[in-house]
Amino acid sequence: MRISSLLAVFRPALPLILGLSLGCSLSLLMVSWTGGDADDACGGELANAGRLHLARGDAQSDAKDDARGGEGGDDDFQPRIVPYHKDPNQQQHKKVLRTRYIHTELGIRERLLVGVLTSRATLNTLAVAVNRTVAHHFPRTFFFTGLRSAKAPHGMAVVAHGDDRPVWLMYETVRHLHRQHGADYDWFLLAQDDTYMQAERLSGLVGHLSAGQDLYMGRAEEFIGGEEKARYCHGGYGYLLSRSLLARLQPHLDACRNDILSVRPDEWLGRCIIDYLGLSCVEIHQEMTYRYFELGKNADPEREDSPAFKHAFTVHPVSEPNLMYRLHKRFSQIELDWTYAQIQELQTQIGNLSELTPEGAAGATWPVGINAPFKPRTRFEVLNWDYFTEEHIHACTDGSPKCELRGADRADVAGVLEAALERLNARYQPRLRFLKRRLLNGYRRFDPTRGMEYVLDLALEAYTQKGRSRVIAKRVQLLRPLSAVEIIPMPYVTEATRVQLILPVTAQERQQVAAFLDTYAANALDTRDNALLTVLFVYDPFEAQRVSREDVFAGAKAAIGEAEKRYRDIKIPWISVKTEVPSQVKLMDVISKKHPVDTLFFLASVWTEVNGDFLNRCRMNAISSWQVFFPVHFQEFSPAVVPRPSTSAADPLRDGHFDRRVFDEACFYNADYMSTRAKMAAEALDNEELLESMDVYDVFVRYSGLHVFRAVEPALVQKYATRQCNPRFSEDIYHRCVLSNLEGLGSRAQLAAALFQHDQANST
Repeated sequence: MRISSLLAVFRPALPLILGLSLGCSLSLLMVSWTGGDADDACGGELANAGRLHLARGDAQSDAKDDARGGEGGDDDFQPRIVPYHKDPNQQQHKKVLRTRYIHTELGIRERLLVGVLTSRATLNTLAVAVNRTVAHHFPRTFFFTGLRSAKAPHGMAVVAHGDDRPVWLMYETVRHLHRQHGADYDWFLLAQDDTYMQAERLSGLVGHLSAGQDLYMGRAEEFIGGEEKARYCHGGYGYLLSRSLLARLQPHLDACRNDILSVRPDEWLGRCIIDYLGLSCVEIHQEMTYRYFELGKNADPEREDSPAFKHAFTVHPVSEPNLMYRLHKRFSQIELDWTYAQIQELQTQIGNLSELTPEGAAGATWPVGINAPFKPRTRFEVLNWDYFTEEHIHACTDGSPKCELRGADRADVAGVLEAALERLNARYQPRLRFLKRRLLNGYRRFDPTRGMEYVLDLALEAYTQKGRSRVIAKRVQLLRPLSAVEIIPMPYVTEATRVQLILPVTAQERQQVAAFLDTYAANALDTRDNALLTVLFVYDPFEAQRVSREDVFAGAKAAIGEAEKRYRDIKIPWISVKTEVPSQVKLMDVISKKHPVDTLFFLASVWTEVNGDFLNRCRMNAISSWQVFFPVHFQEFSPAVVPRPSTSAADPLRDGHFDRRVFDEACFYNADYMSTRAKMAAEALDNEELLESMDVYDVFVRYSGLHVFRAVEPALVQKYATRQCNPRFSEDIYHRCVLSNLEGLGSRAQLAAALFQHDQANST
């Protein structure tokens, strides 16, 4: 696998860490890795930005919590035994039915659901800004509006209630949250679309609150008149409702709608909670404070520097979308600065603690806080360094000793050089200023324990403050560390799906059908794998005219008949197709019409060795309406160049290579193929050459919009065979076929040894 692909899989952090060969170290994370005062590192307001602040609750709220006792206190943490009672009338299942996900079976709920109240005038402006800034940081975000059949902007979950009245919108929203999501979430945050929300801080807040208590939390406001002590939560700054409160409030919503008169929806909801549940809005609970900030008119987020602003969870009012984006930029920078301060503090602590270890200060490897380099236990585990310059790299995927630096590799090298020069100047200015002359030598390797490591020998033009210059050579070391590995969400698939094998056979390939059927019978029929086979016999026009007198596929059809006799409950249908150019697209057009849309196809070749391991990966990697799978099979080298050992215990992958030139095998659903061909139909109309110039892989890449997954497949092994390359195909397909035949002869070393032996034999 190429190193660039490893970088993409593990998503290394964008910043680079750089060190010098003279023992000093630099950091491209914009903090010092070695120095720093522990007292100053996190001092001031910046070090505390974004943290959850603790505050002492008043005695009245504590008394209410104690009075409720088991309703919202310790009972939530007490173990309870739920006895199992078997229903005698329930139908007995042959198989045990389990839920799809563990959290469903254990009753684990998501932490927070966010509901944003919007309107006709602001749905496509402020609501879109909320969605683009913070919605993707919450587990689930809904936008509630009173419009009828509102057209939702792209990427937004909009719920239309059909009534523009604010109080009615609030009533329907609360009912919807309880009925549709009341059993799935612990907390519900309601806010207006002119509210900026700091998602990480709000998620951290609910993470520190007990979900079993009735809680109504936000900015507490007095009712009009201000005579009573009860408070409601101001809707502009958002407010939290616990799941238990929502459940207790549900039976009283209709009464609140009829009895309580109010113009403001937040006042109406607050009055309903106070009258029927006896709860008032609180800003402090369990020593956690709900922090907010009121934004003044013509305020500039870049100039806001007060602690109340930096620590706020929500900001209100936001008058326009541009201001929402500027607020998001400002709070992102605050969080980033706080993260850098944390890193510096942790590095200082690690440095201090390392002096107490048996290794002493030398035991703290560079960079501080990053995993130590991988130590190989044997010579076979040594990580190789790849040599590169600014134009070429000496580690090519095709085995060549030298190839041009291009694509992601070129961008990677350019980024590393730019970062190295930037950090050198940041460290030595104003005494010295560096300009890059050229890269003398470059080395890189991927360390799975820490990330991508680089060693650069740079020719630099060094300028002093007096204008003097000198060319110097400097060696620097850099590290692109691995960040958190993410699990990419994928649709649910199962290994029980039936696979429909499609085997196209031309006259030149007919001798291989018997061997294919033997392998298919042993690995699929004998094991009762849920896989069926359909054979396509491809006749050219001349062979089709002689089929009544001499059928070129008579032997292959007889082999199919013998297989059906051995397995009487299995039928292997075959279809005859006449065409001058047997392109994959033409053949799949015939097959697609004869199968249901939910059919999972495996397009195979006569050299494919079908086995259960690969069929399962075909089922898992081909996802309807999401992904198609094109495996890279393992091709054995020519036995004339690489003789096969006689031992039966030899590794089947011993002598061969993964053939990246061949796209014959593919796994995809019929519905995906049909929709892709429909998109292609306009261009293919009255254009027969287009169908002949493309294979199924090209069709999916150009027209489908699906995820095209291409990966090596060790379970898909093919014996060596010289393919017949049809010159009637496109130049690209024909060229790939020729290269596949040439590369399949043997490795460079094996071909060189064969040529040497041939020359030695001729010389004697």
